[in-house]
Amino acid sequence: MPQKAGVVKLPQQIQAQPHQPGQEVFKTILPDDIDWKPFPAFPPSVRLAVVVGQPSEPGPYTIRVKASHGARLMPHKHPEDRVYTVISGVFYIGLGDEFDPSKLQAYPPGAVIVLPGNTHHFHWAKSGEYVTQITAIGPLGLEYLNPKDDPRVEQMDT
Repeated sequence: MPQKAGVVKLPQQIQAQPHQPGQEVFKTILPDDIDWKPFPAFPPSVRLAVVVGQPSEPGPYTIRVKASHGARLMPHKHPEDRVYTVISGVFYIGLGDEFDPSKLQAYPPGAVIVLPGNTHHFHWAKSGEYVTQITAIGPLGLEYLNPKDDPRVEQMDT
């Protein structure tokens, strides 16, 4: 005997939650809406924009990083797993405890890089400006392997 398809009702307490608090409706972010700002943990020529979420809080977030030609982010790590998408330019990233240009890998626009948490790595805008988009679960963390490379230490000393 064929069974009839039924409708499964979920208990009241199991309801869909918005992706982010306060974002219960469809939303778009256009390139002109991106608000680039200095970020204390980055060199002065590197900018960060929060696209979705609050990186300093627990929960999902998406940020963009824009590095001008020649900018270097010395060896550092993040406690959170990260997914990088190259938006524009060529993104150079190397793995390791020391900045070693021979370890850099170049990734073109559209490339996706999955970086497990606590992986020591470094970046260089070697061939020109690049923009990457990073998605992760916060809070965002950034720890330089050598404290002398951390721009926040420099700011505290002045």
